[in-house]
Amino acid sequence: MSAKHIVIDARIRPASTGRPVDRLLEYLPELDTTNHYTVLTKPNDPWTTTAKNVSVVSCGFRMFSFNPLNQILYAWQLYRLRPDLVYFTLTGQQPLGYFGRQITLTHDLTMYEFVRAGRLPLWAHQLRMVGYRLLMWAAHRKAKHIIVPSDYVKAGLSAFHPFTARKISRVYESSEPPIVAKPSPLGGVKDQFILHVGSPFPHKNIERLIEAFELLHADNSGLQLVLAGKREFFFEKLQHQINASSAKDAIIVPGFVSDSELKWLYENALCYALPSESEGFGLPGLEAMAHGCPVASSNATCLPEVYGDAAVYFDPLDVMEIARVVGGVISDKTLASDLVAKGKKRLKKYSWHTMTKQMHDIMLQNTK
Repeated sequence: MSAKHIVIDARIRPASTGRPVDRLLEYLPELDTTNHYTVLTKPNDPWTTTAKNVSVVSCGFRMFSFNPLNQILYAWQLYRLRPDLVYFTLTGQQPLGYFGRQITLTHDLTMYEFVRAGRLPLWAHQLRMVGYRLLMWAAHRKAKHIIVPSDYVKAGLSAFHPFTARKISRVYESSEPPIVAKPSPLGGVKDQFILHVGSPFPHKNIERLIEAFELLHADNSGLQLVLAGKREFFFEKLQHQINASSAKDAIIVPGFVSDSELKWLYENALCYALPSESEGFGLPGLEAMAHGCPVASSNATCLPEVYGDAAVYFDPLDVMEIARVVGGVISDKTLASDLVAKGKKRLKKYSWHTMTKQMHDIMLQNTK
C-alpha cells in the first residue's frame, strides 16, 4: 500500500483542552515512520519535531470563525496540501467549503448545553451559538468518522445528531504521569484543604462547591478551599460570591500556580473535589489520582464511567450532598487511603500510547 498524506489540524494544541492532540503528536512518529503527516499549528506555537515524515505548517486562521474570507482561505490551504485525509482535532475547526476526506474529534457537547456568554450580551451569545451549531452539523455531516473520548459522549452525540450513530468510535484519553518538579508549598495554604483546579466555567459548578464548603467550614474552622487556575473572566465573576461568603477568609484563589506548587497541592490536599455538571472525559480527577489525592466527584455525565470505583460520588445539584460526600473523605482516613489505592489501579486502564494506536488505526482506515 502506498504511503498516505494525513493533515492534522493541531491549532488547539497549546490550550488546556489540547492535551490529547499534544500526546498524539508526541507518540505518533514512534508508531508510524511510513506515512507522511502535515501538522497545522498556530503561528506563535513553538511546537516542532525531528520526525522525518512529519512537516509543520503554520495556519493563522481563527478557529470557529464565520468570516467568509477566513473560511475560503483556510479551505484553499487544505486543498493545496492535497491530503488523503484531514483530522480535525476539534469539531468546528473545519471550513464549510472544504469537502475533502476528513475525520473529527468531538470532545463533548457542553457548549451546547450550558450558557457561556462570557463578556458578550446574552443575545449576542445566542446568535453566535446558532453559527456554532451550523459548524458542528456541517462537520459531522462531512466527516467519514467521528472520535469521542467516552461512551457517555458517544450516546449523547448519537441523540444530538442521529445520523452520526454509525460512524462514531470511542477512544479513551489518559492522565499525565505525576509532575516531576520538586513540590513547593503555596503561600497562605495550611495543612487542611480541599482542592479544585481549573477555570470556573458555568458548567464546572464551583458556586455550589463554595456553598458546600461553607457548611464544612462551619464545623471545621481550620479547613480551607483552594481554587487554583488562571484568573480570567469567570474567576472575576466568582469573586463576588467569595467576597460575600461566610468562609471567605478560608477560600484561596491563587490564580496560575507553578508545576512545583501544583504538585504540592495535589500531594497535600485532603480531597480533590470535582463538582462539574458536564465533562467529556474528566482529566482533572485522573491527574489528582496520579498524585495520590483522593477524589470526590460529581456523578454527572461521563465521570462515573471514567473513574469507576476510584472516586466517591455526589449529585452536583445538591449542596448538602456535596458537603456530606466531601466531608466523608476528609474525615475518614481509611476511605481516603482506599480511594488513593483504587485511583492508582484505575489509572492503568488509560494510556496515551493506546489512544495514539487507536487514533492511528482510525486515520489510516479512513484514507481508503
